[in-house]
Amino acid sequence: MKPVVLSRRLQAVADMVTRANRVCDVGCDHGFVSIYLVEQGISPKVLAMDVRKGPLSAAAEHVAERGLGSQIETRLSDGLHNYDIGEADTLICAGMGGRLMMRILSEDWDKTGSFQEMILQPQSDIESFRRFLYEQGYHIAEENMIEEDGKFYPMMRVVKADALQELSDPAKVPDPLVCRYGPLLLKEQSQVLLSFLKREERIYGEILESLRTQGLSEEKRQARFAQVERLMEECRIAIAMIVNKES
Repeated sequence: MKPVVLSRRLQAVADMVTRANRVCDVGCDHGFVSIYLVEQGISPKVLAMDVRKGPLSAAAEHVAERGLGSQIETRLSDGLHNYDIGEADTLICAGMGGRLMMRILSEDWDKTGSFQEMILQPQSDIESFRRFLYEQGYHIAEENMIEEDGKFYPMMRVVKADALQELSDPAKVPDPLVCRYGPLLLKEQSQVLLSFLKREERIYGEILESLRTQGLSEEKRQARFAQVERLMEECRIAIAMIVNKES
């Protein structure tokens, strides 16, 4: 049987898992990340969970076809509801909205806090999600962004900040610009982030141009214009943070 081939965004998620860690994959879908982690010898045991019976049934079939039933357990669960503390070292939560992910993580902090690391890939509300992590005492230890089929996917590996001695003030939340675009993506001059920022800058320009012809009241037009101009300026600041470091 041929090895599982992951999409680029899921491959990037799998690449963040610390080798030899047991994994809990929340929202496992058809189980391909779980299968990949075991077949590649990255994880000795994976708990694949999903709230949807259909995808979970498909995941169980894929696991059985490959004879991995002793290493991969599939379990119906809404978030971490049916997870028991101590079953895994790494939590994977990918492919869902940021608000849903915040809900899953905050429903039981004892369970969430029991993981050594969390590999997270929120697909919306990214700025709010990063701020949420910092406010809950987490630190972004690794960050990546993948472009696939015209879409951009940020992801991060986070750990409890109190485990990192180098943090003099782990409770301090970075400024909005850093929360929006990612502390390590900016620091490491991510070229994928740069492509994302240039696309955002172009979109903001198109919005500003359309506002000049839309039939809005002058008050609404000025308010929206000011909002988009601010976002464009912050986007350009982030671009400069990357480009200026390159030169």
